[in-house]
Parts: sequence; structure tokens; C-alpha cells
Amino acid sequence: MPLSDTAIRGAKPREKDWKLADEKGLYLLITPNGAKLWRFKFRHLGREKKLSLGAYPVIGLKEARRLSEDARRKVAEGVDPAQEKQETKAAAKIGADNRFEVIAEEFIDKRQQEGLADTTLVKARWFLALLKPALGKRPIADIKPPELLAALKKIEKAGHRESAKRTRSFASRVFRYAVATGRAESDPAQPLRGALVAPIAKHYAAITDRTKLGELLRAIDGYSGEPVTLSALRLTPHVFQRPGEVRQMQWPEIDFEKAVWTIPASRMKMRQPHTVPLSKQAIAILTEIRGLTGRGKYVFPSIRTSERPMSENTINGALRRLGYSGSEMTAHGFRSTASSILNECGQWNPDAIERALSHKEGNQVRAAYNRSSYWEERVAMVQWWSSLLDALRSGGNVVALTSSRLST
Repeated sequence: MPLSDTAIRGAKPREKDWKLADEKGLYLLITPNGAKLWRFKFRHLGREKKLSLGAYPVIGLKEARRLSEDARRKVAEGVDPAQEKQETKAAAKIGADNRFEVIAEEFIDKRQQEGLADTTLVKARWFLALLKPALGKRPIADIKPPELLAALKKIEKAGHRESAKRTRSFASRVFRYAVATGRAESDPAQPLRGALVAPIAKHYAAITDRTKLGELLRAIDGYSGEPVTLSALRLTPHVFQRPGEVRQMQWPEIDFEKAVWTIPASRMKMRQPHTVPLSKQAIAILTEIRGLTGRGKYVFPSIRTSERPMSENTINGALRRLGYSGSEMTAHGFRSTASSILNECGQWNPDAIERALSHKEGNQVRAAYNRSSYWEERVAMVQWWSSLLDALRSGGNVVALTSSRLST
């Protein structure tokens, strides 16, 4: 028998939940605390399910019947109204604040929890700061390619082409995250690939003349600044690695017995762990500085706190104090120095040199091979290189020892 408002108003709570049935699956659930809740019972894919329609008297009998009729129509169309309601609530919760800046911050926090390097997180927040004035308050789903392009063009017109390019890439990652979490339907940064003016390739200043390199090494030995900075300056030429990787070197990464430094993927530009063989000279430098910083986390800590690595400008600043301008030599330039001289001497396989520099291999088949190859040659090469540096430091006129390459 169908329900009436009189029957509903007269229903009293009992010790346990009880029901007042209406028709076609609609009923009223009365709880011990006196609440009267509308429920719609249906079957979907052979399973009995229930859908909450609200509470009486906010939802009256007439409205409850209309809602149950809508739900029954969806069931007939093959839709599960209970599941649909859950998805709608989830989407509403996720999209409660869908401003670009909020979602970008959420994405950065996610990447931080995944162990992204601090320097990369700092850059991500800087890219966000560049986009905030134009896009920060905008609903992310409403941002279209022309609007994003206009924001990027402002960065480009200020003379920062590389920053504009990288900001587009960052924005693309944020939009893809928004798509994955149901707050956007597309990535408006994707069609903008190629829309910005290509940045001018940046070449780091480097000394490749052996005589001048010897002069630099002697100047480094005479550096009168902080001992930690001096050790970092002395080690950098020996290991072929990027300045960021050197300054963030941690003691647990170094195996003194095997003479190996293992850099985790989280700190590598190509997101692949990288193993670096260490020469006798490099081990000697690390052994010496271990007496000063070995109790902490970082081999080269900041002068302000041992909880952070030295500043990214420390090595370049030391080179300036030694009288080398940015157009003459940079911390990154030591990689170019090693690459140029090692390739020039003709003794080493170019692939081994590239592997030592942790450069990405474009051919994926070769990349898989190179990850496991050239180790013995790299061990020999790094020792040869360190011995060459010692000879140049002493003022010797060193030439390539042989033109033949080691067998791999």
C-alpha cells in the first residue's frame, strides 16, 4: 500500500531500524534516534543495491517519488545510480577549489612526497610564480591554449626564452595531473609545443687548453677560502659530474673500499641512478674532508647548517675569487674540459666518455647496452684523467699516451 504523509508523520522510532514501504522500491527507514531517511532499492547486474535519497521532511513524499522514478529510469538504461552518485560526490570534493595555483601546489606537494630533488622543487615553485599573475586564480578547466600562450609570451618577451620553454613544460605536467584527477578535460600546453621562440643554446665556459688548465689547478691549490669549498673545488675536476650532483654528494653514497660513488636517480637529471668510479686522487680528497664533515649527511655542507648542502653558487663564486670570470670558466665547465681533452686524445671510446658524463643516449637499444658497458674502461679512464690533472698541475707537458682504445 502506498505511503501517505499522515503515515509518515505518525511513524515512531523503535529499538531497531524499521521500514515503511511505499512502492516500486521506495521506502522510508526510521532509525532509533527518530531520523526518517528515504531509500530506493534496486537491482543492477544481478545485485541488490540501495540509493539514499535524503531525509524527511526536507525531502517530502512527492519529491522522494520523483527522485526514485529518476533512479529507476537510469537503472533501465543500464546505469547504477548509487555508483553515479558516489562519483559525482568524489568529483565535487576534488573540484571544490579548482584554481590553477591550488592544483599546481597540490601537484608539487605530490612530487615532493615522491622524493623529487629539492632543487627541482624550487624550480617548480619558481615556474608557478611566473604563471600566477596571469593564471593563478583561473579555474584550471577554463584555461585555453591562447590564454596560456599569452602568459608564456610575457616571459619570452622579457628575454627569458629558456624559462618560457621550461614553464610551458611545467604547466603541461600540472594540466595532465588535473586531467588525471578529474578537474580538467585536456592539456592546453600540449598544442603550444613549437609556439615559443627556441632558446639560444647555452654553452658553459670551459678551459680546454692543457697549459691553462694546469694554471687553474695550481690556482685552486692556492685557494684561501673555506676548507669545504676548497675540497669541492679540488674534487670537481676529477669526477665529470654536474655541479649540483657534486655539491649534494652524501657520505652514504660513497664506497671507499670499492672506490665508487653511487648517485641516486632522484638527483640525476635523467632520473637514472649513476655509478661513478673514483680515482685514487678523488678518494684521497674525500678521505681528507671526511675528517671535517664525515659525521654529517653531506660531504660538502652549507657553511650555515650541516642539514643542507653548499649553495649552488659556491663553486662559481670561488672561481671568481680566483680571478676566473664567468666567460672563462664555470663549475659546469669542468665537464666540458674533461670531455674535450678525453675525446681529443683518441685513447678512449666516445661512448665510455658519454657514459661517464651521464649523458642520455637517444637510441634506446644502445642506452640499455651502455648502462652495463664500459665500466672497466671508465675505471681506467678516470685514473688516467686524474693522473693527467696531477701532471698538468705540476707544470708537465703531457701528451696522449697512446692512440689505441681499450677493448670493451
